[in-house]
Amino acid sequence: MKTSYILASLAAAGFLAGGCSTQYDPIAEYSDVTEGVTEDQEEIVFPDKASVESYLTTMYDGKLRGRQEHWYLDKLLIAECHSDNAYAGTTGAEVQPYEDNSIEGSNSVEARDWDRFMTDAAYATKMIVNIDKVADGSLSESEINTYRAQAEIYRAMIWFDMVRMWGDIPVIKTVAGNITADNIEESYSAYFPAQNTELEAYQAIEEDLLDAVKYAPDGNKGDKTVFSKDVARALLCKLYAEKPLRDYNKVIQYADELAAAGYDLVEDFTHLYGVDGAVKDGFTATPIELNTKESILEIHYATGSGNWASWMFGRCLEDWDNSFTWAKWVTPSRDIINAFDSEGDKIRKNESIVYYECTWSNYYPSDSYPFMYKCRSGYVPTIKYRYADILLLKAEALIMNNNLTAAADIIDKIRNRAGLDKLSQSARASQESMLNAYLKERRLELAFEGERWFDLVRLDKVEEVMNAVFAKDSGRHAQKTPFTENSYRLPIPQSVLDANDNLVQNPGY
Repeated sequence: MKTSYILASLAAAGFLAGGCSTQYDPIAEYSDVTEGVTEDQEEIVFPDKASVESYLTTMYDGKLRGRQEHWYLDKLLIAECHSDNAYAGTTGAEVQPYEDNSIEGSNSVEARDWDRFMTDAAYATKMIVNIDKVADGSLSESEINTYRAQAEIYRAMIWFDMVRMWGDIPVIKTVAGNITADNIEESYSAYFPAQNTELEAYQAIEEDLLDAVKYAPDGNKGDKTVFSKDVARALLCKLYAEKPLRDYNKVIQYADELAAAGYDLVEDFTHLYGVDGAVKDGFTATPIELNTKESILEIHYATGSGNWASWMFGRCLEDWDNSFTWAKWVTPSRDIINAFDSEGDKIRKNESIVYYECTWSNYYPSDSYPFMYKCRSGYVPTIKYRYADILLLKAEALIMNNNLTAAADIIDKIRNRAGLDKLSQSARASQESMLNAYLKERRLELAFEGERWFDLVRLDKVEEVMNAVFAKDSGRHAQKTPFTENSYRLPIPQSVLDANDNLVQNPGY
């Protein structure tokens, strides 16, 4: 790579902005106020505690709560519509490929997600790297550890979503310095990193979480919006269920630690996503309950700054007709509706799917059109992690450890809340039959929460399930490409490959 090309690339990306100064009367002596750098010419990121608090607030409010497209909206598109749970909903060229398996690297949804994930990971890394360099020395060691742990959980959450989508990803733990004529060649790899292996990515996530579980804030039953030790435990539980680091004993360990901390299923499933009031125009549509004993991480939305994603999936119940003139994303499939009905699962179906009259008929008659129902108001929380997911992962671990009775007890507990009978004796008969019952239970319990595709990938069920669903689901658009071993990873966005020739496209794309 020639130096001139690097300079041109970095300039185009804005990395060289501000490299030249028109200052005609430079200050002779160092001043961290006027220069914002140390005597060693290192940037001062945090001059004091207030700047750290401001940075943390932006992480929670500006990034996590303020930008949902990649970690919530698009994750549902991938996990639900790229699986047997849902159709794309709209016929848009960027959305439809997730339903018919024709995703390419040119897909703009993927490009948006990659760029935002990388930006958010870099934001967290900047705090992790600089939190022990606060210029006025006002932070105690305990405060430094607590701030760093929250950023580590945030970064781990981002990397976990990324590695499950794309496999090999860049794992960047440093902040690139200023570029000069002297270091331009060595700076190239910092700004244009190569991919780490999938295993290396999972190991980096593990490292962040094992530190965070020691130093993050304790869980707070009255506030589930913080990256706490319990969020780290939940992510560790999910992490150790994945193939590269699979350790089912640790899945059980962290699930049990959450139970010991007081997490459990809420008695009434309708309290997880329900709103308080009649479902009609003019009521507040506030959540029935916040910070339930089942929630591990919630994102809250106040009046005036509500969860805008609600109108991407259906009606936003605080404003009945708002943005309800165009086809919505993530339309429940006939296959999942049949799965609910064949199980007699009315409680979870009614909390997951709702029918409205609309003006389009892409998949169903317009006078009785189903919509996903777990994001129904701008004021209900987004539940990123909840205990039912963790409890079921413990059941998976027990099945794989051949403790079928204990696994069945967990599944029966989930079913009991849904008003269903215990598993049949035939379902309990073998490890294979229990695994099938388990996958079915996760599908119904966690429908439209962004888990289905990743469950199929984790348990090597993609080809078996997805190549069969097109024949039995009359409403699904025709399959463009069969699912193969290459389908387990999504394509790296072409725009990212074009900008960085150190990256390599995933096989099959």
